[in-house]
Amino acid sequence: DNMLEASTNMPWFKGWKIERKEANAEGKTLIDALDAILPPSRPTEKPLRLPLQDVYKIGGIGTVPVGRVETGVLKPGTVVVFAPANITTEVKSVEMHHEALTEAVPGDNVGFNVKNVSVKELRRGYVAGDSKASPPKGAADFTAQVIVLNHPGQISNGYTPVLDCHTAHIACKFAEIKEKVDRRSGKTTEENPKFIKSGDAAIVNLVPSKPLCVESFQEFPPLGRFAVRDM
Repeated sequence: DNMLEASTNMPWFKGWKIERKEANAEGKTLIDALDAILPPSRPTEKPLRLPLQDVYKIGGIGTVPVGRVETGVLKPGTVVVFAPANITTEVKSVEMHHEALTEAVPGDNVGFNVKNVSVKELRRGYVAGDSKASPPKGAADFTAQVIVLNHPGQISNGYTPVLDCHTAHIACKFAEIKEKVDRRSGKTTEENPKFIKSGDAAIVNLVPSKPLCVESFQEFPPLGRFAVRDM
């Protein structure tokens, strides 16, 4: 009942209403509700960020990095820089499912052909960005909120697990556990704790063992999230 057309079996149901600044909507059926959903806006106006999932060498074409556009737009002719290695090159063509694109937008899984870069120079976990518009860079260290979901022992300064951040997997050292925070409110509960354990949330200064491209969660959420796991 009330899936595709309004039903007479449910006279008590008066329908639903939604008020929002774009346009108010109302209806009785599930299909009306689905039609009333506004599609999310894609972050095309932000600077380009494209974490590499793989790099291929294709005969007759050359080096083809592959990955998903997270923010911004990738077009043929763009001069891209790969962080953290800081390799700059021009994009010759962009393809998705064997079709050439004039531009790739966030959410697109694309392969793009680059000039004068060998397959050995690029690797999974690098991030491509526009060299002229806020290019990505490697981080020597960064501060992050870490929530310990389950860990058998205590975690103190010097602990070095593997971080999975976008497509990169890199060992990072907990250089300094700065403060313990309340998971819900984010308020500080203890400064410079000796250790943290399961269930705790903390603000930690992390130092990657190899160059790693991370971004602030406010600017680039897909590049500001990570999971931590033991070696």
